[in-house]
Amino acid sequence: MATSRPFRTSAAALLAATALLISGCSSGSSSPGSAASPAGRTEAGAQRPAEDATLAPLPASTPAALRPYYDQKLSWHPCGVAGFECATMQAPLDYAKPSADTDLKLAVARKKATGPGSRIGSLLVNPGGPGGSAIDYLQQYAPQPAQVRARYDMVAMDPRGVARSAPVECLTDKQMDRYTQTDMTPDSPAEVNRLVSAYRSFSKGCASRAGALLRHVSTIEAARDMDVLRAVLDDDKLNFVGASYGTFLGATYAGLYPSRVGRMVLDGAMNPALDSRRVNIDQTAGFDTAFRAFAADCIKHKDCPLGTTGVDDAGRQLSALFRKLDAHPAATGEERKLTESLATTGVIAAMYDQRAWPVLREYLAQTEAGNGRGLLTLSDSYYERDPNGTYANQMYANPAVNCLDLTSAFTSPAQVRAALPTFRRASAVFGTNFAWTALNCAYWPVKPTGTAHRIEAKGAAPILVVGTTRDPATPYTWAKALAAQLSSATLLTYDGDGHTAYGRGSACIDRTINNYLLNGTVPPKDKHCK
Repeated sequence: MATSRPFRTSAAALLAATALLISGCSSGSSSPGSAASPAGRTEAGAQRPAEDATLAPLPASTPAALRPYYDQKLSWHPCGVAGFECATMQAPLDYAKPSADTDLKLAVARKKATGPGSRIGSLLVNPGGPGGSAIDYLQQYAPQPAQVRARYDMVAMDPRGVARSAPVECLTDKQMDRYTQTDMTPDSPAEVNRLVSAYRSFSKGCASRAGALLRHVSTIEAARDMDVLRAVLDDDKLNFVGASYGTFLGATYAGLYPSRVGRMVLDGAMNPALDSRRVNIDQTAGFDTAFRAFAADCIKHKDCPLGTTGVDDAGRQLSALFRKLDAHPAATGEERKLTESLATTGVIAAMYDQRAWPVLREYLAQTEAGNGRGLLTLSDSYYERDPNGTYANQMYANPAVNCLDLTSAFTSPAQVRAALPTFRRASAVFGTNFAWTALNCAYWPVKPTGTAHRIEAKGAAPILVVGTTRDPATPYTWAKALAAQLSSATLLTYDGDGHTAYGRGSACIDRTINNYLLNGTVPPKDKHCK
């Protein structure tokens, strides 16, 4: 699926808390590009949006078997960053068969409203992924803006399977190093076999390390956890800001509990009616759009490592660099070399925020000169790999959620080959990589429990959907589609680059969203910001 990543300005840790939306056992995923889902068929085997299937709300009354979870009391204690407190919430592993013997312990953090002004309630935040730590995001990024922090208790819960909440684990760090170097653009049957073997080994590792948890990390289950948290926080309504995959999580909550929706911002929206193949094709085109915007900027600079003659030529030069690295990986100053797959991930990482473009120009020039250290740094940031070689669990949680939520985009290498022309039309630079990455869920050890569906959330309070016109990971068309599905949604458009819009420099966007969160004021229909 897709992802959203707030950026740090330091080049060494350019990519911080992301909302990976490309998945592929990587966007969110272990190599860019993937997701999953069903429906009808169109071009090259791609499947149609789910026009008829609609997410049905759950009963308004709480089942007796779940009442102990809704009535629990949290024990808060100081933690992490000054001013924050943490607690552990119990949730059933299986909502159909709740049992204290298999309960999950979900990590929650909050920063109480600081004033001035009367407290509105709790504001739950989620940065996306799937697999991004909401608690890390809250503590590092979400204390702003001050006027929102003043009126809300800022709250985050790491979803089931993520970070501090029963994290899914799959590989050792050394195994993950090898996995991230797997060739995602196989040129021969032998290379295809190695890629399939890597997917199988990854999935086998997840099955052996995560066990029964793998069957219960779906978005619907995570949304149900959010309702338990709402009740435990003593809030009648859920106020929520979600980015990227977080928009799918928030929209799912609205579909299940429309009467409990408070003020909800869905920024960098996903379209839940799309099957996984369509998701991957759309994302391929989205990253191509972002790359072309980067290239148009790059060629204005005399030092552009992709030339200065035009955007198309810049794409050809980048493809040539990838082919060069496929044959001869670049030195990085450490045991790992910069392979084509790692370089592609590094470039994709920089597409999430235009503030990374100058750094990418520099790192591409270094790579052309034989030094791959810079692009490796970007790739490591995307994969959440620390300098000591330790990986966070995001790249394990991401496919665990994606492969459970939707049917695999492909079931065999033959299907990938048949779809390659479609992906290459979407992006000459990234198409081959994204197509093969979308094969990962075919070997997942757990069958999917979800399907593509519309979300209407009839009866919900006004919801604000935000879309960025040149968003790579969650294309603008998705925001328009989600806003059209949700019965109470209003679309807010950011005419700009990068992934998501809130808190990224547009005074118009920030002012509009803050006014909605603080006063409940819905912007005019089709409001555009720059």
